[in-house]
Amino acid sequence: MLAILDTHLLTATTRHGLRGWQRFLLEFLYFGIKNARACLFVALFFASVLLVPRAGLFGLPRYDVLLLAAIAIQVWMLWARLETWDELKAVCLFHLVGFALEAFKVSGSIQSWSYPDFAYTKLFGVPLFSGFMYAAVGSYVIQAWRLFDLRIRHHPPYWMAVTIALLIYANFFTHHYIGDFRWYLAACALGLYARTTVVFKPLDRNRQMPLLLSFVLIGFFIWLAENISTFWGVWRYPNQLGAWSAVHVSKWSSWSLLVVMTFTIVAHLKHIKARIHVPE
Repeated sequence: MLAILDTHLLTATTRHGLRGWQRFLLEFLYFGIKNARACLFVALFFASVLLVPRAGLFGLPRYDVLLLAAIAIQVWMLWARLETWDELKAVCLFHLVGFALEAFKVSGSIQSWSYPDFAYTKLFGVPLFSGFMYAAVGSYVIQAWRLFDLRIRHHPPYWMAVTIALLIYANFFTHHYIGDFRWYLAACALGLYARTTVVFKPLDRNRQMPLLLSFVLIGFFIWLAENISTFWGVWRYPNQLGAWSAVHVSKWSSWSLLVVMTFTIVAHLKHIKARIHVPE
């Protein structure tokens, strides 16, 4: 069924007679459908987060059940050919990158947040399922790239894009010791991607938007998902241990910067340099 949907979404015929509000509404509908399809792993994984009771299932702690659910979803997507082996490799890289960050953030000297529940599959205080939360972001970007037939115009030189991505990731660690350079890095990213546009196809015509806007929008929805997850007690920030409160809006900027890093990884691992315009 999903394979049929993918074929339909990827082979939309040209609709010459579609104009005005009718075109806008139909393109907006297809834009939503393609985004929902790109969020397949995200939706299934966070449905598991919401549905698995805190006490766990079948004698297994909740975090262990979530790990099994995430692996099962990933295996099913690969078996159903909704994801390629190369895309799986990229998702695994996001899992490793995310886990390394999680292990640092929950360590005794940092304790930016914590996973309060017991689990057999905890390593360095981090349940192994947590890496899939970062992999979910990567999965969305990978799937959206294919479904929207994305192309990038005026991409900055690769060495600059890689450098800013590495500095963004490093800042998540180093700001505990030498200060938070998040806004300086955001300013650098703003300058670097100021002319960059993403060309995408919601239906039968190419549309475009500033790439920076897509970073901010994706970061916003991740921030919303983080609020839902902390509300359900999947993890907690120190100010949420007594009673839940909304995740500070500053985390939106952190997630948007993480999306910049995610985009850079996907752009390289999918080997799509031929489809990105880098000015000489």
